[in-house]
Amino acid sequence: MKTIRLREGKERSLLRRHPWIFDSAIARGGADAGETVRVESHSGAFLAWAAFSPSSRIRARVWSFDEVQRIDAAFLTTLIGRAIRTRACFDIQSDGLRLIHGESDGLPGLIVDRYADTLVAQFTSCGVERWKDVIADALLRETGLTGLYERSDASVRGLEGLPEATGWLRGGPAGDASAPPTELTIREHDWRLTLDIATGHKTGFYLDQRDSRQRFATHTRHRKFQHVLNCFCYTGGFTVAALAGGAGHVTSIDSSGPALERARANVALNGFDAARTTFLDADVNASLRGFIEAGQTFDAIILDPPKFAPTAAHADRAARAYKDINRLAFKLLVPGGELFTYSCSGGISADLFHKIVASAGMDAGVEGCISERLQGAPDHPMTIHFPEGEYLKGLVVVKKPE
Repeated sequence: MKTIRLREGKERSLLRRHPWIFDSAIARGGADAGETVRVESHSGAFLAWAAFSPSSRIRARVWSFDEVQRIDAAFLTTLIGRAIRTRACFDIQSDGLRLIHGESDGLPGLIVDRYADTLVAQFTSCGVERWKDVIADALLRETGLTGLYERSDASVRGLEGLPEATGWLRGGPAGDASAPPTELTIREHDWRLTLDIATGHKTGFYLDQRDSRQRFATHTRHRKFQHVLNCFCYTGGFTVAALAGGAGHVTSIDSSGPALERARANVALNGFDAARTTFLDADVNASLRGFIEAGQTFDAIILDPPKFAPTAAHADRAARAYKDINRLAFKLLVPGGELFTYSCSGGISADLFHKIVASAGMDAGVEGCISERLQGAPDHPMTIHFPEGEYLKGLVVVKKPE
């Protein structure tokens, strides 16, 4: 068994059960990509078993802190089974859910989502890449499903020295048979949504906002919003939620034509009148400024932008971008209106996001009350040892009536 030895004092995070070991923490030792290594302190004491990644700044990701644990197929199968059983503890009102959430489930770099009867997996680290076949077989065995599609095309694979990989891992076409469909329909709360696991964002859809979409539908029903603005709408999840809640009219903006076409299809799929919607293929910032110049206002606004700060190194630039769009949104809200605003940036903490939104409100000259704090759905867990799992954070801000 190969060993890596840490520099003096660099064992502290591992003693707190944090699963990452950075290249700067290692004094000596190495291994092949994905190979299991014994991690020792400067004095030679056992710390963990980890998967080595020779190309990444995160040089090793911990499998286990138990010295007697064997890292083998049985170990991985046990972790997969436990992750799936954990989801049964949550009240998930959908047949689209996240089964494995990387480090939070003890499987660093592995993301697995279930869409109805199809599994979609992302292998984003050398460790899970090395065990891919074992993991694929275990997933089908533990779920009883037969179809597993791979979407390992995230840019993070490049940081691991891994090429992109997509396609059917299990349950694909046999012989001359046609491939199974990649366009699927899932049920979520009181509505249905379509997605394409081959071309959609992430593994095909944003399951982490499931509960926020339901909260928005509930707020819409209670507050009787007539004019709703959905920014960065993607395929219209919040648009459908707003209509399900009884919104009079929803304006949805995105810069992706194909995403907007699917958003329109999702509205039709749920039987809503297309006349209650407007879809704009446009830049959100420019659109917000145009609405202000035109004197237009909205009862409720959703800001769910893409990741502005993947790491803390991008936080300053991202903070300016978040502040600008929130400032514009505050100006467009009617008194008593509600802003559902989100950040999915790992480099922006919940505390920092609160400060950014507060600063935006001050610059807009409005006062607001934070009525709720929102986060990812429970099938995207944040463990007590891995705070980086809390990437999605949201605020519901009520603009004070005049």
